[in-house]
Amino acid sequence: MAESNSQGLQTQTLDLPGWQHVYSGKVRDLYVPAEDSVKELVGQDCVLVVASDRISAFDHVLSSEIPDKGRVLTQLSLWWFEQLGVEHHVLASTTAEGVPAEVEGRAMICKRLDMFPVECIARGYLTGSGLLEYRKSGTVCEIPLPGGLVDGSRLEHAIFTPSAKAEVGEHDENITYDDVVAMVGDDIAARLSELTVKIYTRAEEIARERGIILADTKVEFGIDAATGVITLGDEVLTPDSSRFWDAATYEPGKAQPSYDKQYVRDWLTSAESGWDRASDTPPPALPADIVDKTRARYVEAYEKLTGRTFA
Repeated sequence: MAESNSQGLQTQTLDLPGWQHVYSGKVRDLYVPAEDSVKELVGQDCVLVVASDRISAFDHVLSSEIPDKGRVLTQLSLWWFEQLGVEHHVLASTTAEGVPAEVEGRAMICKRLDMFPVECIARGYLTGSGLLEYRKSGTVCEIPLPGGLVDGSRLEHAIFTPSAKAEVGEHDENITYDDVVAMVGDDIAARLSELTVKIYTRAEEIARERGIILADTKVEFGIDAATGVITLGDEVLTPDSSRFWDAATYEPGKAQPSYDKQYVRDWLTSAESGWDRASDTPPPALPADIVDKTRARYVEAYEKLTGRTFA
């Protein structure tokens, strides 16, 4: 069925037997069990998380899609969940376990979590919005950093630099640790910071062994109502939520090519696209070559990190 998200963009959701669609984000669609047979198989406190092939840039969901992107995101997330050694929300990912055949490979059945209103970000390198703040004040999320750092500088220790969650079409806003404390309390804020840096540190080591630098990453957590445990949710360590660089070409002092949607961003901001980012006009459809290059970049990230062939 076609539905409009908060930007007015028509997004296609699926009619999945036994499941009811309840929400669509920039990339993912959420479903809940709608029939007793499904509830008995997967449990009533579960959600089906389906990763679409939609792609967003500059806070817009584009009309073009990237073939297989949803499968790459899901399979890479599942691989990372196995590596990290932290409590996570995934319960099942195959048809035998209850995933509808129509979305197998791009869907996960997950625990329903009470999510915290915080984007938990860890940075091990200075770039992006962190670099912009550092150039103005010498800080990132008000954390003081040494002088003389440049775009791509490696930090001595990974830092926790949270942001506030934004609605679809809005931009996440960097916040301070004290802001997180005000939202969730001292104990939970400390735990979120600890878990975020732990995940980044473990993932950075794994990625580096495979010739990839993990510059920063965003993760999300919630409370498992059944156990009261803070649990890792959403996706994890994909090109949509993380900044991956090629270690072989890494060179501080300039912008690093990323394993993500950089081809899309570069084309949208080029004269060729004819799009004015400051206008209210939605971005144009992507040319076929930009779609192909972006798909190849996502697949390359998956294959280099996991050592598996994407098929």
